[in-house]
Amino acid sequence: MNAMQIIEGHNQNPNQPIAIVMSRFNSLIVDNLLKGALDEFKRHGVVASELTVIRVPGALELPIAVQSIAAQKKYAGILALGCVIRGDTPHFEYVASESIKGLHQISLAHDLPVIMSVLTTDTVEQALDRAGGKSGNKGAEGANALLEMIDLLKKLPHEKK
Repeated sequence: MNAMQIIEGHNQNPNQPIAIVMSRFNSLIVDNLLKGALDEFKRHGVVASELTVIRVPGALELPIAVQSIAAQKKYAGILALGCVIRGDTPHFEYVASESIKGLHQISLAHDLPVIMSVLTTDTVEQALDRAGGKSGNKGAEGANALLEMIDLLKKLPHEKK
Protein backbone atom coordinates (compact mmCIF):
# COMPACT_ATOMS: atom_id res chain seq x y z
CA MET A 1 0.00 0.00 0.00
CA ASN A 2 1.31 3.46 -0.92
CA ALA A 3 1.85 6.03 1.80
CA MET A 4 -0.50 8.98 1.89
CA GLN A 5 0.99 12.12 0.41
CA ILE A 6 0.73 15.30 2.46
CA ILE A 7 1.40 18.67 0.86
CA GLU A 8 1.63 21.78 3.00
CA GLY A 9 3.29 25.14 2.85
CA HIS A 10 5.84 26.55 5.23
CA ASN A 11 6.49 30.09 6.37
CA GLN A 12 9.64 30.96 4.50
CA ASN A 13 10.97 33.72 2.32
CA PRO A 14 9.80 33.11 -1.24
CA ASN A 15 12.65 35.30 -2.55
CA GLN A 16 10.10 37.00 -4.78
CA PRO A 17 8.38 40.37 -4.53
CA ILE A 18 5.42 40.69 -2.16
CA ALA A 19 2.87 43.51 -2.25
CA ILE A 20 1.13 44.94 0.79
CA VAL A 21 -1.94 47.01 0.00
CA MET A 22 -3.25 48.98 2.94
CA SER A 23 -6.02 51.47 3.55
CA ARG A 24 -5.35 54.86 5.10
CA PHE A 25 -8.77 55.00 6.76
CA ASN A 26 -8.45 54.06 10.47
CA SER A 27 -4.71 54.58 10.03
CA LEU A 28 -3.88 54.22 13.73
CA ILE A 29 -5.06 50.63 13.55
CA VAL A 30 -3.93 49.81 10.01
CA ASP A 31 -0.43 51.17 10.69
CA ASN A 32 -0.20 48.70 13.59
CA LEU A 33 -1.26 45.88 11.25
CA LEU A 34 1.51 46.95 8.86
CA LYS A 35 4.06 47.00 11.67
CA GLY A 36 3.07 43.46 12.67
CA ALA A 37 3.28 42.26 9.07
CA LEU A 38 6.68 43.86 8.46
CA ASP A 39 8.06 42.39 11.68
CA GLU A 40 6.82 38.95 10.67
CA PHE A 41 8.20 39.17 7.14
CA LYS A 42 11.57 40.25 8.55
CA ARG A 43 11.51 37.34 11.01
CA HIS A 44 11.21 34.98 8.04
CA GLY A 45 14.04 36.59 6.07
CA VAL A 46 12.03 38.76 3.70
CA VAL A 47 14.08 41.91 3.06
CA ALA A 48 12.65 45.38 2.53
CA SER A 49 13.63 45.42 -1.16
CA GLU A 50 11.26 42.46 -1.75
CA LEU A 51 8.30 44.41 -0.31
CA THR A 52 6.15 47.08 -1.92
CA VAL A 53 3.58 48.96 0.18
CA ILE A 54 0.68 50.55 -1.67
CA ARG A 55 -1.72 52.84 0.21
CA VAL A 56 -5.35 53.34 -0.81
CA PRO A 57 -7.99 55.61 0.75
CA GLY A 58 -10.12 52.93 2.42
CA ALA A 59 -11.12 49.28 2.56
CA LEU A 60 -13.51 49.58 -0.37
CA GLU A 61 -10.61 50.68 -2.58
CA LEU A 62 -8.47 47.64 -1.69
CA PRO A 63 -9.94 45.32 -4.38
CA ILE A 64 -9.33 47.65 -7.34
CA ALA A 65 -5.71 48.22 -6.33
CA VAL A 66 -5.16 44.51 -5.63
CA GLN A 67 -6.77 43.66 -9.00
CA SER A 68 -4.36 45.98 -10.81
CA ILE A 69 -1.36 44.57 -8.95
CA ALA A 70 -2.41 40.95 -9.50
CA ALA A 71 -2.77 41.57 -13.24
CA GLN A 72 0.89 42.67 -13.40
CA LYS A 73 1.98 39.12 -12.45
CA LYS A 74 4.98 40.70 -10.69
CA TYR A 75 4.28 39.61 -7.11
CA ALA A 76 4.31 36.18 -5.47
CA GLY A 77 1.40 37.26 -3.27
CA ILE A 78 -0.50 40.20 -1.86
CA LEU A 79 -1.38 41.09 1.72
CA ALA A 80 -4.39 43.40 2.10
CA LEU A 81 -4.60 45.41 5.33
CA GLY A 82 -7.53 47.50 6.48
CA CYS A 83 -10.03 48.16 9.22
CA VAL A 84 -13.79 48.64 9.08
CA ILE A 85 -15.48 49.57 12.37
CA ARG A 86 -19.25 49.30 12.75
CA GLY A 87 -21.04 52.62 12.99
CA ASP A 88 -24.65 53.67 13.31
CA THR A 89 -25.56 53.03 9.66
CA PRO A 90 -25.53 49.96 7.37
CA HIS A 91 -22.39 51.37 5.65
CA PHE A 92 -20.27 48.88 7.65
CA GLU A 93 -21.99 45.85 6.09
CA TYR A 94 -21.54 47.10 2.54
CA VAL A 95 -17.90 48.08 2.91
CA ALA A 96 -16.87 44.95 4.80
CA SER A 97 -18.77 42.55 2.56
CA GLU A 98 -17.72 44.05 -0.77
CA SER A 99 -14.07 44.42 0.24
CA ILE A 100 -13.82 40.83 1.37
CA LYS A 101 -15.73 39.47 -1.62
CA GLY A 102 -13.64 41.48 -4.05
CA LEU A 103 -10.32 40.34 -2.58
CA HIS A 104 -11.41 36.71 -2.59
CA GLN A 105 -12.53 36.87 -6.23
CA ILE A 106 -9.22 38.40 -7.30
CA SER A 107 -7.27 35.65 -5.57
CA LEU A 108 -9.24 32.96 -7.39
CA ALA A 109 -9.23 34.73 -10.76
CA HIS A 110 -5.45 35.20 -10.74
CA ASP A 111 -4.47 31.97 -8.95
CA LEU A 112 -2.53 34.20 -6.58
CA PRO A 113 -2.46 34.25 -2.80
CA VAL A 114 -4.32 37.35 -1.64
CA ILE A 115 -4.54 37.33 2.13
CA MET A 116 -7.18 39.50 3.70
CA SER A 117 -6.14 41.06 6.99
CA VAL A 118 -9.00 43.53 7.03
CA LEU A 119 -10.41 43.87 10.50
CA THR A 120 -14.19 44.06 10.76
CA THR A 121 -15.04 44.99 14.34
CA ASP A 122 -17.83 46.51 16.36
CA THR A 123 -15.60 48.92 18.30
CA VAL A 124 -12.27 50.73 18.13
CA GLU A 125 -11.20 48.76 21.22
CA GLN A 126 -11.78 45.45 19.43
CA ALA A 127 -9.75 46.71 16.47
CA LEU A 128 -6.86 47.82 18.69
CA ASP A 129 -6.91 44.43 20.44
CA ARG A 130 -6.45 42.74 17.03
CA ALA A 131 -3.78 45.18 15.83
CA GLY A 132 -1.12 44.39 18.40
CA GLY A 133 -3.21 44.30 21.58
CA LYS A 134 -4.40 41.40 23.68
CA SER A 135 -5.72 39.48 20.66
CA GLY A 136 -2.39 39.53 18.81
CA ASN A 137 -1.71 41.21 15.49
CA LYS A 138 -3.78 40.15 12.48
CA GLY A 139 -1.23 41.83 10.20
CA ALA A 140 1.45 39.43 11.45
CA GLU A 141 -0.96 36.50 11.11
CA GLY A 142 -1.74 37.59 7.55
CA ALA A 143 1.97 37.77 6.70
CA ASN A 144 2.41 34.22 7.98
CA ALA A 145 -0.59 32.97 6.02
CA LEU A 146 0.73 34.66 2.86
CA LEU A 147 4.19 33.08 3.16
CA GLU A 148 2.62 29.67 3.76
CA MET A 149 0.25 29.97 0.78
CA ILE A 150 3.01 31.17 -1.58
CA ASP A 151 5.05 28.10 -0.61
CA LEU A 152 2.06 25.76 -0.81
CA LEU A 153 1.05 26.86 -4.30
CA LYS A 154 4.59 26.18 -5.53
CA LYS A 155 4.27 22.60 -4.26
CA LEU A 156 0.84 21.77 -5.68
CA PRO A 157 0.72 19.74 -8.89
CA HIS A 158 0.01 21.91 -11.91
CA GLU A 159 -1.65 20.93 -15.15
CA LYS A 160 0.85 20.57 -18.00
CA LYS A 161 0.17 22.83 -20.98
